[in-house]
Amino acid sequence: MTQKTLTAGTTGIACFALLALLASPAIAPAAAPPSADNVLVDSMDAELHRAMGSLGTDATQQPRPYFISYAVADAESVNIGAQYGAITTSSESRRRVADIQIRLGSPDQDNTHGDHRNSALTTIPLPLTDDRAALARSLWFATNRGYAKALDSFLKVKTEQQVRAKEEDSSGDFTVESGHSVPKPDLLPPSPPLTVDKAAWEARLRDLSSTFKQFPDVFFDNISLQASSETDYFVSSEGTRVATPSHVARLVIVARTRAADGMDLFRVETFESDELAHLPDQKALIEKTLSMAKNLVDLRSAPITEPFNGPAILSGRASAVFFHEVLGHRLEGQRQRGDEEGQTFTKLLGKPIVPSFISVADDPTLAQFNGNALSGHYTYDDEGQPAQHVDLIKNGILETFLMSRLPIASFSNSNGHGRAEAGHMPTGRQGNLIVTSSKAVPDAQLRQMLLDEAKKQGKPYGLYFEDISSGFAVTNRRSPQAFSVIPLVVYRVYVDGRPDELVRGVSIVGTPQAALNRIVATNDKQDIFNGVCGAESGQIPVSAVAPAMLVSEIETQRQAQGNNRPPILPPPGHDAAAEKEAK
Repeated sequence: MTQKTLTAGTTGIACFALLALLASPAIAPAAAPPSADNVLVDSMDAELHRAMGSLGTDATQQPRPYFISYAVADAESVNIGAQYGAITTSSESRRRVADIQIRLGSPDQDNTHGDHRNSALTTIPLPLTDDRAALARSLWFATNRGYAKALDSFLKVKTEQQVRAKEEDSSGDFTVESGHSVPKPDLLPPSPPLTVDKAAWEARLRDLSSTFKQFPDVFFDNISLQASSETDYFVSSEGTRVATPSHVARLVIVARTRAADGMDLFRVETFESDELAHLPDQKALIEKTLSMAKNLVDLRSAPITEPFNGPAILSGRASAVFFHEVLGHRLEGQRQRGDEEGQTFTKLLGKPIVPSFISVADDPTLAQFNGNALSGHYTYDDEGQPAQHVDLIKNGILETFLMSRLPIASFSNSNGHGRAEAGHMPTGRQGNLIVTSSKAVPDAQLRQMLLDEAKKQGKPYGLYFEDISSGFAVTNRRSPQAFSVIPLVVYRVYVDGRPDELVRGVSIVGTPQAALNRIVATNDKQDIFNGVCGAESGQIPVSAVAPAMLVSEIETQRQAQGNNRPPILPPPGHDAAAEKEAK
């Protein structure tokens, strides 16, 4: 998870989650006073309405757009990186990116139908200054280009419909949101300017990176600081006008080593908050960095696990990643329609899909949980719809899906989960996935239940997964409906009372329905995973909150093992001559 990246292609979705530890309580940054004259929004609105009134007129004999929207991401960021005690990068950037969406036809069928979904979208950079003429000219150019692309796709859609078989899900291509659902103009104050004391943070990163110098077996380290201030603007032909600010600070620590047998090992820690001042202090960061390095040294000599099928406990952070990967992606609305989607839970509405003591909601309206900032928080989604709390599963029963404005057979309206990175079409995505349990026990009791389950199954040990780095979820029907999750820190918990044993080379595999129904109990506190999730609509910030859980059966396999030797030459300052001189 050097940044956890979820990428969904034709085969599935890979998650690279950034675990947020020790986050300080979230405090909203001071808002800048609202602008009396928002040149950017006014330019977007004026050019959009000029396009709606001009494109597809009788003179051209071309179809008129029934919907146009402009979405602009206006952001500034600072990135600082360090390794081996020295700064490797230190940069500032500013960008404005506009996504123009044009739909021809009708909500029942338009140019985005089937495989043509991306035909609605045209992306361009915008001028960084509030120059009305330049902004209007850029939007005009992109709108004309987008209309030509949409027209070409619409003609293809109509032709294809005459020769293809009836679709399994005949839902329309765009939801019709009733008047009360379409947001009134809501231009929140823009995100405050980004202020970073670069000299101070460069010194802190050099100090943190220097920590690894005392560990000769750690051959790579990288510490990166990313701070951004962004305001997302959205206007549409339906009358939507919203501006939503955000401010993010993220510190990522990555370190790698290699065992004597060639297995590469790494650890990642991520600290995330709403602003730089709320990241942990330097003492806490150094303690975590030292702990990472020592754990990597221990992993080098830890035994390689054998394939295992038995009971296990996933810590709260590991459980949160597990639910995000194994369950969350399969509850995204667009995965319930289309010839290529596996539709794991599509036909299970109103039926149990997890044990009855588990409930799952997604609530992007939450800015924090127990005083910690949540990355998946937003006020409006990327289609201008208000964020909503959605109860996905109640007492084990599947209630609904995460909906964008792409309808499915069972649901014809958005529930505020249409999300996308700039340059991508919005789809139903997770925000803040919240898992709760009515069968919660203290940690000591959960551990005893693990031992009891292992004894009952005749296993010498159960497994404890302390930390997980990433996962991969396959949702495509042409492939097995399976998942793979890569743990970082795993222990064997022996039934005969031996001390827990650190092991390496573990990969969790399985199928979602089987894995989810083997949850036996949870502990009585919830932990947070904050990360960046990548799928077909790009990389977006997400959070998951879950308690630790005991599963009666989990399947693991050995990770792929490299055959490269560890570095032959010791690092500078750690060879025999240097050690002798030091004495």
